[in-house]
Amino acid sequence: MKQNWKGLGTYGTVGLELALSVLFGLFVGSWLDRKLGTHWIALVGFGFGLAAGVRSLWRALVQANRDADRMDQEEKKARKKFDGDDPDAD
Repeated sequence: MKQNWKGLGTYGTVGLELALSVLFGLFVGSWLDRKLGTHWIALVGFGFGLAAGVRSLWRALVQANRDADRMDQEEKKARKKFDGDDPDAD
C-alpha cells in the first residue's frame, strides 16, 4: 500500500504540470505580443508550453515503466527465494 501512495504523489502531478506548462507558455507569449504589438507570439508560446508539457508527461511515463520493471524484478527474485530455487538463499 505504501508504494501506491508514493506513486500517487510522484505521478499525480503530471496533469497539473502539463496544464501549467501550456498556460505559462501562452501567458508569456501573450505578454510579449502586448509588449511588441504582434499577434503570433502567443501561438509560439503555446506551442513551446505544449512541447514542454508533453516532454514532462513522456519523462513520467518512462520513469513509471522503469519503476514497474524494477518492482517486477524484485517480485521475481523474492518468489524464487521463497520457492527455494535461489542458490544464494542458503
